[in-house]
Amino acid sequence: MERGDTGLLGAALDAVQRGWHVFPCAAGGKRPALRGNWQELATTSGVQVRDWWRRAPYNIGIACGPSGLVVIDLDQPHGDEGGEDDGALFPLSGADRLSRLARRHGERYPGGTYTVDTPSGGCHLYFCADGEGRARNSAGAIGAQIDVRAGGGYVVGAGSRIGGRSYTARRGPRGAAPLPGWLAVLVREPPVAEIPEQRVPVGDRGQGRAYALAALRAETERVAAARPGTRNVTLNRAAFSLGQLVSAGLIPPIPVITSLIDAAMQGGLPEDEAVRTVRSGMAAGARKPRAAVPG
Repeated sequence: MERGDTGLLGAALDAVQRGWHVFPCAAGGKRPALRGNWQELATTSGVQVRDWWRRAPYNIGIACGPSGLVVIDLDQPHGDEGGEDDGALFPLSGADRLSRLARRHGERYPGGTYTVDTPSGGCHLYFCADGEGRARNSAGAIGAQIDVRAGGGYVVGAGSRIGGRSYTARRGPRGAAPLPGWLAVLVREPPVAEIPEQRVPVGDRGQGRAYALAALRAETERVAAARPGTRNVTLNRAAFSLGQLVSAGLIPPIPVITSLIDAAMQGGLPEDEAVRTVRSGMAAGARKPRAAVPG
């Protein structure tokens, strides 16, 4: 068995000392390295952490929900995704867009919290979510290059390494600050009552499947043709809508997942971002399945 890494073990124990639930991710990668459910196995036990990290130089996963965290993932612009819709001369980063959002709400950029710089040139802002209601995981929903990790999501923690580059905690606040109220409103999951019920006008299951297949074709075309700056939001809406149809039993999930990811990559989104967005959107749609009425 491959030997562990004392630096990674120390970083994992540091996260545990903050009260955060950790689990091992693949060495040099982002995917969970556990055979079981990472959400159930994430722990604050120093004994368990030492046992895991003695085995291999695992990267560090931090489960946001059990840790009471909402993490704002600010990325660099991808390819030609820029800020023409914002009147910017150059592509806007996630930090740029978050700063603009803050100004629109009459607030300062929420930088006074535990922050980790990522290997891609972006950063993670950690916030304490206690008492702020249920935040939703999202990718680009509140702004391009801005992802949200909350209950059911995780982030790769400080000390982890990918491609020879590290996730590095900045000097400054050692703890997660409370999630600002204006930002909590943007990331909070809307109550189900706020989502209008969608009904599929079908007379039998055959008609329902035909409707779902037509919807799949239409949504994938919209995703593939989405303009820079709107791609992630378009993909999230498509995944939500089709997730409703999957949950209603009108179409199987695998064709939806693969078709949406292929369309998003054709439109210019990176594969990992497309996968995250499809997963998040479909999960949200599954909580509000379409109802069928006679055609």
